Amino acid sequence: MSLDKRLGQRFLPYGANYLDWSDMHELREAIEHAVLFRYQTEGESIASRLERRVAERLGARHVLAVHNGTEALRLALISTRPRTGDLVHIPAVTFVAVAGAVLASGLIPVLVDVDDSLSLDPTLLPPGTERVIVAHMEGTVGRLPEGVPYVVEDCAQALGASFPDGRHAGTAGYAGTFSFHHNKVLTSGEGGLVVTGDPAAWATMRCYHDHGSARVPGCYPTWNPDAHYGENFVTSEGVAAIQFQQFRHLDELLAGLERQHAIAMDDLPDRTDLTVLPRAAGDVKISLRFRWESRELRDAAVASLTARGIANWTLGKYLLPEHPVITGRRSLYADGFPWSLAPDRPLMISRDGFARTRDLLDRTLCVPLSPELSEPEQILAVKALRQTLEAV
Repeated sequence: MSLDKRLGQRFLPYGANYLDWSDMHELREAIEHAVLFRYQTEGESIASRLERRVAERLGARHVLAVHNGTEALRLALISTRPRTGDLVHIPAVTFVAVAGAVLASGLIPVLVDVDDSLSLDPTLLPPGTERVIVAHMEGTVGRLPEGVPYVVEDCAQALGASFPDGRHAGTAGYAGTFSFHHNKVLTSGEGGLVVTGDPAAWATMRCYHDHGSARVPGCYPTWNPDAHYGENFVTSEGVAAIQFQQFRHLDELLAGLERQHAIAMDDLPDRTDLTVLPRAAGDVKISLRFRWESRELRDAAVASLTARGIANWTLGKYLLPEHPVITGRRSLYADGFPWSLAPDRPLMISRDGFARTRDLLDRTLCVPLSPELSEPEQILAVKALRQTLEAV
């Protein structure tokens, strides 16, 4: 669809715009070989090649491909060998899958308020905290806490991001997790990765994700005498093949986001009632994030952008203190597990009961960028955005 028809509207998310049959060499290979299970053949599988490619690209020591990002979070948590009912501190602003992964692992989420960037505020963590999940929301690299043994980086929206010291997001903590859901930087519809620098953690994850087995490719699984139980999180060759194709375009995609972000920063309206939230050099600039002076102005901007066909979203849906999974403490288990193991007190840490965070979310608006567009098309898209915001 031409730009004059869509006026910047994103009908496809980022990586989906780079899906191309002519580029699907690995998928064709999997189909021609008629093997879609990664451990069916003795040779290197496409999934193994993907893991090697990701390790090289991100500077990660160990990589494991799984079904989705939620499973990746579960594997990271389980590999820490926790006790059921142990606390895991998570951001108060993130997708509910983070809390779900904690609960599904038999652990208890504790919501921690966020800073101005909407990332978990590590200064609020209590002494003795053992497990923390930091979500790099909207591609913004959040601060990692110091002195916490198990810091898991949720990089679902931050593939390709980096810290100021050059380390890639996902490689600075105990483990990092990535998602290839349709709305992520790269996509295979569903799909996930977990990375770690700890060889023992990786060995535990690898066994658990394949029924606890000591798998030898091409053979029926075997179990060591000290085997523990596991589940089936093994990715398929078809999904891994699409992810491999997507990785070929990661740098191209990131460059396109950087280019349009730079164009926008030079051409957005100068309004005293509107602030463009800053982006660090290492952030993945998947969107422009605006903060209005009031919710009324934010809502008026949403209405104007939507009427003109320009994609946008707000972030209130990510406020976990108001999510029924947290507020209801419900469970499918008859005994209420794992909530039955939780302390009988509010499991939330905030200086002001999340009042400031609610205010920030109420005034925040995001507009996605379009890396697949040419520079002239990106200039036109930014112009349409500026005109719409100027008229609010």
